[in-house]
Amino acid sequence: MFPSRLYPGDAVGVICPSHIAGEADYRKIAGSVENLGLRVKLGENIYKDTYGYLASEQERADDLNRMAADPEVKMVLFGGGMGAAEILPLIDYECIRRNPKIFASYSDGTFILSAVHAKTGLVTYYGLGAGEFRDLRYYDYTQFASHFFEGRRAEALKGGGNWRVLRPGACEGMLTGGYAAIFAMLLNTEYFSYDPFRKYILFLEDHVKFSGVAAVSVCISAVERNPFIENVGGLIFGCYADDVPGDLLRRLQRFGEKHGVPVVYTEDFGHGVRHSILPIGIKAELDTGKQTLGFLTGQ
Repeated sequence: MFPSRLYPGDAVGVICPSHIAGEADYRKIAGSVENLGLRVKLGENIYKDTYGYLASEQERADDLNRMAADPEVKMVLFGGGMGAAEILPLIDYECIRRNPKIFASYSDGTFILSAVHAKTGLVTYYGLGAGEFRDLRYYDYTQFASHFFEGRRAEALKGGGNWRVLRPGACEGMLTGGYAAIFAMLLNTEYFSYDPFRKYILFLEDHVKFSGVAAVSVCISAVERNPFIENVGGLIFGCYADDVPGDLLRRLQRFGEKHGVPVVYTEDFGHGVRHSILPIGIKAELDTGKQTLGFLTGQ
């Protein structure tokens, strides 16, 4: 199930399930979104610090559920931090199923994007959160426009010679993934689902400012120990550092060799400066020779 694309004048609901919003930051974010011809509705509880570090679970869930139920809101946009896992049991998934709209985030937002897709079948969008609108770069704008204004699903990533192909090959499968540690935590829960009769292209990312290579390896190992690994047909890993460590590249290469799947490292998504958007639940084709990840229209 795909949400409708955006049109001029549509409302974007901005919420904060994973952090406390700063008023100055969110004025910039709202202004940047409005410069695209959209309207912004801010969650009622985004500035609350009920727990000292976050608003309460119910306050944050209420913001999400109100945006889901609001017929004017066509997109729910939120950033990362820590804490989104707490609200998963409080989300009104039936409301989302009845009123499909764009859910876009990344990082800690992996929890919500995965849960919404698992519970409703709605395609959700990983890679670009609210924080990127503080200073919207041209690359990120083109990603936003192609996915949400133009509704194009022909192409996701083009390496242009910049990919690190760690195990060559080509594969087709449904896209799934997110922030590596969170994806690992979602396995074997009701908030992640997969069809055991389908292949998947897995995308993962982490960053040196959050995790060392050993910690990333633990997350990859958690995926390898899960039955889901039998359905992984390829792996794309996002930006980890300006100068990516050889230890990480070798770990990713070992993953590809062990499971017989193509593996690529790219700086085009993740916690770097480029934020490609990867839809969770869309069929795609990965070709390391052409350095492309293309979306396929047939699901």
